[in-house]
Amino acid sequence: MIQKKTKIICTVSDINCEVSFIRKLFENGMNVARINTAHATLEGAQRVVDNIRAVSDKIAILIDTKGPEVRLTPMEGSVGFPVKIGDEVSIYRDHTANCTNKCLHTNCASFVKDVPEGAHVLIDDGAVDLFVVVKEEDRLLCRVQNDGVIKGRKSVNVPNVHINLPALTEKDKKFVNWAIDANVDFIAHSFVRNKEDLMEIQTILDERKSHIKLVSKIENQQGVDNLEEILDHCYGVMVARGDLGVEIPAERIPILQHEIVHKCRTHRKPVIIATQMLHSMIENPRPTRAEVTDIANAIFQRTDAIMLSGETAFGKYPVEAVATMAKVAIETEHSSLFQQESLEYVMTGAQKPIAAALASNLVKDIPRLPIKAVIVDTWSGRTGRYLAEFRPSVPIYTMCYRDFTMREMALVYGTFAYQIDVPNSKEDMVNVCTRILMEEGRLQKGDLVGFIGGSFDDELGASYLEFKYI
Repeated sequence: MIQKKTKIICTVSDINCEVSFIRKLFENGMNVARINTAHATLEGAQRVVDNIRAVSDKIAILIDTKGPEVRLTPMEGSVGFPVKIGDEVSIYRDHTANCTNKCLHTNCASFVKDVPEGAHVLIDDGAVDLFVVVKEEDRLLCRVQNDGVIKGRKSVNVPNVHINLPALTEKDKKFVNWAIDANVDFIAHSFVRNKEDLMEIQTILDERKSHIKLVSKIENQQGVDNLEEILDHCYGVMVARGDLGVEIPAERIPILQHEIVHKCRTHRKPVIIATQMLHSMIENPRPTRAEVTDIANAIFQRTDAIMLSGETAFGKYPVEAVATMAKVAIETEHSSLFQQESLEYVMTGAQKPIAAALASNLVKDIPRLPIKAVIVDTWSGRTGRYLAEFRPSVPIYTMCYRDFTMREMALVYGTFAYQIDVPNSKEDMVNVCTRILMEEGRLQKGDLVGFIGGSFDDELGASYLEFKYI
């Protein structure tokens, strides 16, 4: 097993999801498999889930919703039509009609109403920029700002303009209910604008008593502005730099990434950095220097996880991309620069303040004692997350009493999770945990280990800390 601490998410398509392929991704460092429902059917997604489970019950599964996204309607043929600077293109109100040459329609009924004169309408992640010169009751007359090609079904972004869209599409609702039945672990909701977008999904999960955790994809200005309230209603955050880089000037993205990672850590929320991390490896067997630096910088910023999209979904070198990402992670984590962060980290408002205090004190003791590892027994994974936020230099072994808690730790930095039966006593727990880790060669006789634990029959949280030579 790859001994890196930063977690890796790999997008897996039903077109390429053979058990042997998924096993190679897992053996080379994949912790979480992602299914993009915008490009999947229920049947195809179920096939991916079945094959992942056949490889390992430790691989967490994350699905993306389509979310409140504006797209062009279909266009006859796949070629589209070319446009040049100065051309005029109209966007019409009818959201049921197909696009034709220079006559566009979107999937949003209120698009023409919501977009003002003077706005920039960006097609296909900004590949074509349309400037709204005239707003009429049933159409927007736009002037093309750059040469390009417009094709059907492509994304539509209008920076700094609020489009009135429902948080969940009908397709999203079907996939949320399927995800509950399929026992997946995370739902990453796209284009989260505020807490209400998350609460609509959470209502479905609560009604069906599901354990699935929500991840908020931050990819527009509203999501950035409302990050504080969003963090109160989700398990973690994904910095989705693709659409975020269209909605917000590109030069601001590195700063926003750093700020979002920092805020997630202070709220004890796992954070994922996504989009084009090894984009060149879709076609090439080696990454660019800029891509390697991008991965390293995300790890230096203390992200929990990094993500591959097209690199593993349809790229020519998927296994090589995962292996590259894992090697960069290991090299960065072992650098002296990475180890220099202060432990004086603010953790206010912890749900379990005793567990937070124990985690803080234990990590502060690591430089003063020859501690080889930290072992935590947990129902919810909360104490493991508290420990991980301090980025200790030794591994955190989380011994979980539920299988889905074990998989939830797949998004948390520096944790290695196992599922165990509920022990009869603290001594029994210590013996079971140390035996497992010694059998795997992770610990040796005579090692000093820090233990954090609590009661075994409820979820009151950690209540004791002790050190023990095994």
